[in-house]
Amino acid sequence: MPAEAKRDALVQAAYREIAANGFEGLRTREVAAAVGVNIATLHYYFPSKEDLIRGVVGHAMARFQTTLPAKGEADEQLRQHFQGLRRLAREEPDLFKVMGELALRAARDRGMAEILSKMNDVWYSTLRTLLRRAVESGAVAQTVDPEDMAALIVSTLKGIYLLASADNSLARVVRFSLEDHLDLSHDTDAQEDDGLGLLSRDPAATLIGCDVALASRASDDTCVRSGGSRQLPCRRLVR
Repeated sequence: MPAEAKRDALVQAAYREIAANGFEGLRTREVAAAVGVNIATLHYYFPSKEDLIRGVVGHAMARFQTTLPAKGEADEQLRQHFQGLRRLAREEPDLFKVMGELALRAARDRGMAEILSKMNDVWYSTLRTLLRRAVESGAVAQTVDPEDMAALIVSTLKGIYLLASADNSLARVVRFSLEDHLDLSHDTDAQEDDGLGLLSRDPAATLIGCDVALASRASDDTCVRSGGSRQLPCRRLVR
């Protein structure tokens, strides 16, 4: 097996181990055995367990990057990103399990937190740029703040990781209004079932995230962040 193929196989084996057994269940000897190599060979490619985890995160990032087309109008790139996330939730549920496990680990592992922080920074920066372009072109309402909305999208979807890894039945009741808020949804999108309730246009859609509190009903039809210090216009509110 070529060196690059062997390295990829080790990453894939670690990815499957985390999806099946959680982060705490990841054993490098089992990863090596799954690929048919000894532990010394694994350490040649990945000197430490953290290096192997970085490989898994890189694989996950590559999967998410498939949802972001390199070219096109900003609103269409955003639309395809949301559609791609729904596709991944349907076709690759292990991806969300793995990211959930890594996110939970990051809460008590500084190295892991730094790895995921870099991934989130790239994601946030990409979304902010696309949203800014979409606002400038008139495809998204001028009232949308690209920085706030990019932060909301990242936080909301990070919440899905945690829900998917902890309780899939709970994750299914989560409904998001991000696409509808940005006027990016096609009518047919509302009928797609992502298995996680991801980015649905349900009238009672919920905004949930690791860093954004549950939206609360306000008399002026706004979504209010925790503490009420910041209000965001929103068409869909929690019941």
